[in-house]
Amino acid sequence: MRPPSERLARAPAGAPTPDSPVISAPLRRTLTFSTVPMRTQSVSALTADRAWYVVDATDVPLGRLASHVASVLRGKNKPSYTPHADTGDFVVVINAEKVRLTGRKMQQKRWYHHSGYPGGIKAERYEDLIQRRPTFIIEKAVKGMLPKTTPGRRALKHLKVYAGETHPHAAQNPQPLTF
Repeated sequence: MRPPSERLARAPAGAPTPDSPVISAPLRRTLTFSTVPMRTQSVSALTADRAWYVVDATDVPLGRLASHVASVLRGKNKPSYTPHADTGDFVVVINAEKVRLTGRKMQQKRWYHHSGYPGGIKAERYEDLIQRRPTFIIEKAVKGMLPKTTPGRRALKHLKVYAGETHPHAAQNPQPLTF
């Protein structure tokens, strides 16, 4: 194997060498390598550029809405997506009471929950649930599409769902999200 000094790429004729007195010390250290390796930029939660988006859920199928919102919450719509960091954007969903379920799911689909006591299972149809808690259906659908880890729980906090058209996030100037 050749010594490191011989393994370095040869500089073109007339180019300054690492030993040249004209070159500063930090640049001299840089020139000792044949090429400077390119580094992958890893974005952390502190350096992420977060945007605010508003989504109108009127007549949008629930699953399609939830999958797109979950993707934006994780930051997968950005080129700087980092799986282990929370780099996603904030999403405001309005008109949650007007979301659409395809087929006969409004009458047939049920939400089950258990009190923890024997025989304590409770079931509620989605048409009743959407009247009582319209924001819950979208929150539950998006939560199911996020990872069940700390970044997933943190991303869910960036979701804001409102039953009507008004929301208190106008100061953040949310941009409309289309899909």
